Amino acid sequence: MIQITPQMRILLALEPVDFRKGIDGLAGICRGALGADPLGGALFVFRSRNRRALKVLVYDGQGFWLCQKRLSQGNFAWWPSGSEPTVRVDPHQLQLLLWNGDPSSARAAPMWRALAA
Repeated sequence: MIQITPQMRILLALEPVDFRKGIDGLAGICRGALGADPLGGALFVFRSRNRRALKVLVYDGQGFWLCQKRLSQGNFAWWPSGSEPTVRVDPHQLQLLLWNGDPSSARAAPMWRALAA
């Protein structure tokens, strides 16, 4: 089971990928195009070209997990853009994305705040 924790690093690949790729193909994209180590504990999120599906790749210390969500109708309306190959999102933003929400317009408390001395 994949558990998403507040400490987890979550990276969204901005460019769509070929969804015929499995674990090895997506791990290769992590190393090559994204410049990240797929064994480093980060959770990687990829989207299909038509935005109907997402794949999540994560290494748990023993092996890889690969999960896919395909919408029965419509497509994922929100996906970030930018000049970097990945965008980091918070766990609550990933939850919104998986439910086809818009993390950019959601309001949430900050992940942490400094304590008064």
